[in-house]
Amino acid sequence: MKGFIGEFKEFINRGNVMDMAVGIIIGAAFTAIVTSLVDHIITPLIYLVTGGNGTDVAGLRIPVGSDQYIDFGAFLGAIINFLIIALCVFLIVKAFNKMKDGAVHLPGRRGEKTIEHAPVCPFCKEEVNVGATRCNHCTADLPTPAEATIEVVK
Repeated sequence: MKGFIGEFKEFINRGNVMDMAVGIIIGAAFTAIVTSLVDHIITPLIYLVTGGNGTDVAGLRIPVGSDQYIDFGAFLGAIINFLIIALCVFLIVKAFNKMKDGAVHLPGRRGEKTIEHAPVCPFCKEEVNVGATRCNHCTADLPTPAEATIEVVK
């Protein structure tokens, strides 16, 4: 039982879990903002365009009983809500990836320069191609796919 608790503490203390928790909290707050945008701005515009009176959307709400109805306007609002959130998440991920990829290739601050060195086989010390899993000189299996190294020079 003590091993399980120790593993759980290790899992919780990882940086990724904390980042994920912050992301979920920010995502929930952002979802509330987008839902308000859709419910209070976009949906009334849909009502206006379709000829509704502000509570019923003409042609988008079909009664199915005394208190029941099929509300295509609410469904349309949910689709718009999803598309706005998906677009924002896409833009955030795209910006993060661009920032992450660009940070490796940009020179450092205060006059520092980065030099990219080709990967080297750990066995024969010969240069190998990036991503190679086997050395083309000594034919040894590389422990991990070859990656270039970045050196920061002042």
